[in-house]
Parts: sequence; C-alpha cells; structure tokens
Amino acid sequence: MLMKRLFLIFLTLMGLSGQLLADVKLQQQGTATQLVVNGQPMLILGGELSNSAATSIADIDSVLPRMARLGLNTVFVPACWDLLEPEEGKFDFSLIDETIKVARENRLKIVLLWFGAWKNSMSCYAPLWFKCDSKRFPRATTANGKPLEIASAFSEDVFQADNKAFGRLMQHIAEIDRKENTVIMMQIENEIGMLEAARDHSPLAEKAWRQPVPQKLLTALKINKKGTWPEVFGTDFYAEEKFQAYHYARYVERLARTARSIHDIPLYVNAAMNSRGRKPGEYPSAGPLAHLITIWKCAAPSIDIYAPDIYDKGYKNWVAQYKRPDNPFFTPEVRLDRNSGVRALYTFGEADAIAYSPFAIDQAPEEVSGEITRTYDLLRRLTPTLLSHQGGKRAAPNNWGLLFDRQDKERVIEDGEVTLTCRHYFTLPWDARATDGSEWPEGGGLIVKLAKNEYLIAGNGLVVVFQSKTEKLQETKVVRGEDGFVDNGNSRNGVPIQQKPFTGKRVGIGHVDQVTFDEAGHMKFLRRDNGDQDHQGRHARISCGEYKMLHVKLYEY
Repeated sequence: MLMKRLFLIFLTLMGLSGQLLADVKLQQQGTATQLVVNGQPMLILGGELSNSAATSIADIDSVLPRMARLGLNTVFVPACWDLLEPEEGKFDFSLIDETIKVARENRLKIVLLWFGAWKNSMSCYAPLWFKCDSKRFPRATTANGKPLEIASAFSEDVFQADNKAFGRLMQHIAEIDRKENTVIMMQIENEIGMLEAARDHSPLAEKAWRQPVPQKLLTALKINKKGTWPEVFGTDFYAEEKFQAYHYARYVERLARTARSIHDIPLYVNAAMNSRGRKPGEYPSAGPLAHLITIWKCAAPSIDIYAPDIYDKGYKNWVAQYKRPDNPFFTPEVRLDRNSGVRALYTFGEADAIAYSPFAIDQAPEEVSGEITRTYDLLRRLTPTLLSHQGGKRAAPNNWGLLFDRQDKERVIEDGEVTLTCRHYFTLPWDARATDGSEWPEGGGLIVKLAKNEYLIAGNGLVVVFQSKTEKLQETKVVRGEDGFVDNGNSRNGVPIQQKPFTGKRVGIGHVDQVTFDEAGHMKFLRRDNGDQDHQGRHARISCGEYKMLHVKLYEY
C-alpha cells in the first residue's frame, strides 16, 4: 500500500514538473546566446504593435494576419492588466486566448508584454479599482510630497496585486500553450523608471532610504564602505537613482520568480534610454539602463535579458552598450522609419542578436513597412546561415554588421590576412544622389565569413573592397572615376596606387554572385556580377534601394 501511494505521489510530481517545463529556452553557442523553441533555434523577425492595437477581439483578428503578410515571424503584443482584471479577483483571458489562436492560424509566435504596475514609468495600465484606492495602493511622490501616477515599488500591497494578476496570466498561458509554445517570451512591466524625480520619496521609500545598503550589492559594485544609502552613495540624483534601481529590480525579481515557478520561458525587461543630456527623473530614472545593469543583475538574477528601446540617434552606440558578455543583445522596440531595414541587418550581423522589432509596425505606411518586408525576406532566407555562424566559433568573429550615413560612412574590418574596407554606396562617384544635396538614406547590411577567402554580403546601399593586409598597409590614395581612369580629383572615389616597391601578395575577386537561399538553407545561384557590376573586379556593391545577397570568392596573387 505504501509503495502504491509513493508511486502515485511520484506520478503527481512528474505531472506538475511537466507543467513547469516549456520547450523554450536560451542556449549558448560560442559567445552568442540563441533562442530555442521546440528544439529549433530561431531569430525573431519581429514587430511591436502600437499600445492599443490588440485591445479587442476585432483588433486582434485584423492586425495579426496583416503582420504575417508583412513577413514577421513574431509579434510583440501587450497584455494589459486593466483588461485582464477589470474587477478585482475576476479575470478575463479572452484577448490572450484570441491572440494565441490567431497567431497559430498565421504561423506567428508571440512575445507578451506585461503592462502591469508600470508602463513607460506610469501606472496607466493598472485597473481602475487599483487607481482609485491610493491608500491601499500608495503612489510614489516627489521630494516636496507631490503624488505621482506611479505606484510605489516599496508597497507590498502594490506588489501582491500586480503579482497575483501576473501569476494568473502565466498560469493561463501554461495551461493552453505549454505544448505548442506560441508565447515564447515574457516582458515584465514596460520601461520602468521614475519621472519628475530620481527616486520615490513616499514614506515607505524614505524608510528604505535610511536602511543599510545590502552587502550583496556592495560586493557586486566592489564597494568596501558600509552604511545607509546616503552614507555610501551620497545624495545627488545619481545616488538616488542607484537606490531606486535596486528596489525596482527587487520588485521585478519577485515577479520573475513567480513566472519561473509556473511557466519557465525566457524573461526580459526593457529600458527607455538616458539620452540627450538629461538627468535622472528627466529621463525614466532607475530603469534597466546600461550604467545600472550591475545593480539590476544583482537584485534581479532571474531576468535573462536587459533590452534597450532605441529611438534616439546613435543606433550603433546603443547596441554596443547592451551587447555584453553577460547580456545577449535583444531589442523589443526600435524607431520605425525607412532606415529600419538596414538597421535590422546591422543588428543581426554585428550583435549576434536574438531579435529585432520596430515599434508600431501596425501603423507603418507602405513605403516604410515595405523596407521591413524586404529585409525580413532576406533574413528569413539567411537564418540557417546566421544561426550556424553566430558566436564566433573561431577565435575571430564570423560575422559583422555595417551601418552607414553621410557622417559615418566607412568601416575597415581586419579578418586575418584579408582587409575589408566597407563604405556607404554614395561614396562611389557615379550616383547623382551622392552629391546633389539629397539626404543620404542609411546604408548597410551584414557580412558572414563562410570560409577562408569566401564571404556572404547581404544588405542595401554598400560597397566592399577586399585587400590583403600587406596591400592595405602599403596603399596611398588616388582618385579614379567610374571607368577606373584617374579623375584628377573630380571624383569622390579613392582607390589605392603604389608609390614604393610593392611587397607581399594581393587579394583579387574571383567572382561576385547574386544568390539566394531555399527553405532548407541551401545557397542558390541567381546571376554573376562582373565587369561594370563589380567595377572590373575592384569591389562588391549593392545599390541604395536594393536588397541583395552577394557570394564573394577571393583569390591571392
């Protein structure tokens, strides 16, 4: 009898563990982190819906099929607390159910965005019953006592209400989706951060401000000093931001543990950037910003990814800040414009990214959404090749990203004995838009090294010159025109000419082929670019407005 009971307990535990295990995970390949869904790695070719685009059944039925037609494989969809729990304790999952159903019908994956206690700093997605009870659910305040429409992260009642709804959402997803894994990731809250003040000054927050800084945080920051928050960090805006960041992260960690205990899929948080010289509180203070990641990782170790939402200038700089050995690159929101396509190629090429996702993709005009469609068609065909080369299996990288404009128009890549000089297409002399005052669209793409002296280039608006390392070191410049003849300084195109005795070998272009890939990832020849199309063997190029893949083979002489 005892053995029978033990066996039944064992079966029960096995059943419970099966509920907890989703077949969605992050795994390492070299220095890259890949998302694996149902046993297969994938790249998220995504788009985030505008905030109110999935707030009714009719919205969902209309927008998700349209996203599939645009070429997305994943849609980032809000899960709104106010619609999920309109009355306290009464839950309505109809929008979640419809999202998952329509996504499956259109072969889409879903990333859900928990708009819970905070969305863009504010508590605007909290239900009305929550908003109306500020005594039970206190607000953050400024230093002069002004209450904000921002729930206090220091309130246990705020957390319990948020956590209850979030836990019910995770449980529902586990019940209806743990086999198919249509929902592949969860964003916890949205762009957490204090506005109007660097930190919360409510009574609960003031009490925490006077407490000793936790030892684990001092250790993480390599600080030997002990004491309260102001004693250790001071009292300026940046000291207050560190305090607030730690407590936001602690809050998020508790939500993350709830998620892990119910339905274990990858979890991330996103940050609004601290740009344009603004101070904490002028930008959303204390979010998962690059300069605060150590604090966040200390207090919220259950979060898999810290993600930037990139809307400001300097796209490459933001990518560099978040592509870290301890943080895979993933962006759920980027500005949607005509440059989004080349930025997507750059992101996957340079950062071994898991995802790219323009915001408000459902509202994009056709001339912009078309750029995404053409780019995602290239990336979909490139996915097996990119996934196999991510992470730099060799000591050197296997792939690079290129992104150029009028001010930042060249990148030199050293790949062993081969030097690749990559430029914006308008640096060539023969396109009138280069010099007639037209605004330069961003040009760029990605390069994958397939083997020695063999490269794959995918992009729009770029040109690549290949040289041996010794040739590059010995070159001087002379200006030549489209025909290759010396142009007496009237052209913008600089190419090398030797003034001293040359030593070493050169690298030549064996061929430049336009190619594509079939569904199985096999390269298919389309046509050969030679003569005028590769400037008589001088370079490989893709004009502005084109989206192509080029297979380049080099030889030495």
